[in-house]
Order: sequence, then structure tokens, then C-alpha cells
Amino acid sequence: MLFNQPKEPAKIALVLTGGGARAAYQIGVLKAVMAHLPRNQKTPFKIICGTSAGAINAVTLSTHASCFHLGVKKAEWVWKNFSTDQVYASTWRGVFSHLFKNFLSRFSKKGIDRATSLLNNEPLRDLLKQVINFQRIDRNILSDHLSAISVSASSYSNGDSISFFQSSEGQEWKRAKRQGVKTVLTTRHLMASSAIPLMFPSIKIGESYYGDGAIHQLSPLSPAIHLGADKILILGVEQPNQDKYYGQSEFHPNSAAITGHLLDTVFTDSMNADLERLERINKTLEYAPTEKTGLKHIDTLLINPSRNFNKLARHYYKNLSPAIKFLMRFFGVKQNEESALLSYILFEKPFTEKLIQIGYEDGMERIDEILEFLELGTAAELKANLSKAKAK
Repeated sequence: MLFNQPKEPAKIALVLTGGGARAAYQIGVLKAVMAHLPRNQKTPFKIICGTSAGAINAVTLSTHASCFHLGVKKAEWVWKNFSTDQVYASTWRGVFSHLFKNFLSRFSKKGIDRATSLLNNEPLRDLLKQVINFQRIDRNILSDHLSAISVSASSYSNGDSISFFQSSEGQEWKRAKRQGVKTVLTTRHLMASSAIPLMFPSIKIGESYYGDGAIHQLSPLSPAIHLGADKILILGVEQPNQDKYYGQSEFHPNSAAITGHLLDTVFTDSMNADLERLERINKTLEYAPTEKTGLKHIDTLLINPSRNFNKLARHYYKNLSPAIKFLMRFFGVKQNEESALLSYILFEKPFTEKLIQIGYEDGMERIDEILEFLELGTAAELKANLSKAKAK
């Protein structure tokens, strides 16, 4: 007599893209999901993958995988209490002493080993050490609250996208221009993943130097797939389609426009290409079985902002320190002009609070779609369950 075996729940991955200060938006979307779940609910994501600022969000969530509410609330607290000087030195002395030391390093043998950059992000290292307990990751993996956590960085040594991952099961992989390296994650990995090129210094891990994980990341979905995901929820920071391009301009683009364009390209374009690739594979599998191809169907859901963060950022220009405003003028960033660059580096409480609010509103707008994708039920069902639990 044959019995139907219970279907195993899908292994759902969360992919958090990079985007500097824009990554506050991701916490808003997750807050909308959190509002529909019981307080003691563990994370609905068995696999969490992050790049750049998204990596910091990813690790924060993974350290609280046993309690999704606590993980989201802790990340929200950090973003809602942000100031630029917690991420990089922003005083006159901090900015220009750093630039002066970079200049002097050219003339000394000792200085050759100094990582040069426009800004000094040592304050970020101190903040990460204060708010993240990396030992909790291992505990959550051993307790089966989490299957794997991945942090991506770009190797300046060989140009590969390296996904540093922590998992009890996952195996290392190597493909063209990308590979997965099993390790125990530390602050150093987060500093490397979030080292925006030119803005922040490179980080040495082992014998190689690393920068922002979005560089050379030709396949941002690769870590989640290699770590066994059946479904992937992606929280991006890409501008709405109608706001992506500025159209015809009377003058040549200035440094701010070019830098912003490069950052947009680094942080968003590869994801769209990877999603198209995955969709083609899914369609192919309708005609060719998994047994013959060695591939499997993977569902995805992408959430991007409904608002233009570039336009929004200019309203918070006044919150920057005088030294950073002075520095930004060299890039052509002005208060009354739209600038993508500003939206990436504006780590100030009023701006990040607004992004969280927009993320929450976008999440609530699509909450039924998100909850169904996560196999958690409908918003109405979850609301009824929460009401019953409170009544007891």
C-alpha cells in the first residue's frame, strides 16, 4: 500500500541587493511582512544572501533567524537612528585629514600598503562590531532556523565575484567569474562587501583585496541558487522605470551625474539580466525535464521602490555635514538638483526613516502577493490568526 509522502516546504531565499543608504527601503518591506506574523515566528527565509549594504541587512536578519520580529526591529532601529558619522568620517577634520594622509602615502614606502579612498569608513566598522553578534549565526544554523547566509564581495585580485557563505550543508562552487567560498563570517566580510569603489577603501581578506560586492556580480542570484533555493524573494533598490533616465539634456553630464549613472549600473543592471536568464531556464524546463538538464525551476518575486529616491534625496541635502557638502560640490552635487550619488551616501536619520516608510507602504501594497509567495497564507488569514492568539 502506497502512502502519499508529505510535501517538503520550499526552501525560500531572501536576496538583498546593494545600494548604500537606499538599503533602508528593504527593512520597510520586511517590516510589512513582519506585521502579519506572530511575534515568536522564526524567519520565513532558510537562505539569506546580501550584497553591499544589503549584506549588512542580511547578516543582521540571520543573527536573529529564530525570531523574525526581533531581527527586523533591530535592523529598523539602526536605520532609524543613523547619522552619516556612524558610517564615515564627516567632520572637516575627519574628511580632510583622511585625504591628506592618502596624499602623503604616495611618498613613503609604508604608505604603499595604505588603502586609499575618498571617505574614511572606520566608523562603520565600529558600528558593526557593536550591533552584530556573529556567533548567533552558527547557533541559528545548528538549530535549523537558518540553512545558509551569504555575503558577496568583489576580488580586486582576480576580478571574480566571491560569495562568502556560512552553512552546515552548502558546498563551495566555482563558475566563470564567480565562486562560493565557505567560511565563518566576520565584520571584515561586511566591510569588504560594502566598500563602494573610490568612496570606501578596499579590504584585505586572506591574500586578496576586496571591494563592493556589486562590482563584477554578473549573476546576483547565483549564491541563493547554489545554496539550494527553490524560491527567491528579491528586495532591490532600482528606480521606477519612468524615472530611470533623465532624457535629453542641454549640457554634458557632470561628475555627479556620471558617478550616479555608474553606481546605478553597478547596483541594478546585473539583477535584471540574471532574472531574464532564470526566466529562460524556467521556460526551457517546461519542455526538458530536470533529470536530463540537471536544472530546476525556481520562482522569483522582485520588489523595487515605487518612488524616485534621487528626487527624494535632494530634500535631505541640508542634513549633510558642511564638510561633506563641500566635498560633494567637487562632484557637481547641488541641493536643488537630482543626484543618484546623494541617495547612496545620505546616511541620515530623516532620509533613512522616509525610505523605511516607503518600503513599508510598498510592502503593504503587495502584501498578499508576498505572503502567498512565502507560502504563509493570505493577509486576512494571518490577521485572523493573530487576533485569535491575542484573545487567548
